[in-house]
Amino acid sequence: MGNQLAPVPPFMPHLQALHVVVVGLDAAGKTSLLYRLKFQEFVKSAPTKGFNMEKIRVPLGGSRAITFQVWDVGGQEKLRPLWKSYMRRTDGVVFVVDSSEAERLEEARVELHKIVRSSENQGVPMLVLANKQDVVQALSVAEVEKFLGLPELCTSTSNHIQGCSAVSGQGLQQGLEKLYEMILKRKKALRTSKKKR
Repeated sequence: MGNQLAPVPPFMPHLQALHVVVVGLDAAGKTSLLYRLKFQEFVKSAPTKGFNMEKIRVPLGGSRAITFQVWDVGGQEKLRPLWKSYMRRTDGVVFVVDSSEAERLEEARVELHKIVRSSENQGVPMLVLANKQDVVQALSVAEVEKFLGLPELCTSTSNHIQGCSAVSGQGLQQGLEKLYEMILKRKKALRTSKKKR
């Protein structure tokens, strides 16, 4: 028999890239995370003035992998109104937070809740990356979760928080695997509800 690949679910056409948007406050480490995933090494980057887009293949164990088309959008205050246009028909949202800057977590909380409350984002899976866990003064994942009010987010939006580090790459694989699971679950639920109509 040999090694057989698991069949691709019928609702996930083979080789289709999942559209994912990466947002968060400026200096949270969004672009560094993107290039850590792309090149498997830490790349120091300048503040993003617009957006970066990369296709990233993420191994899922065995010989399977998923391709994410990732849009990393600048986080400066004047750029945040643009986030909305990048989130149209997205499969998932990655919200990046700097765990070492406790004084900016309230600002991050406001932006995160705005995204989730937006009608076009209802139900879109949300991965929160508590970045910079390698920094000495970083808050724990549980503290970041509490500061951001994740338990208060609406129940129609599945979310997961993952501690990570753009410098070491720690936590990124687990976070993206969880996001993939949440996206699959949502696509399956949407297909089921369409069949019932």
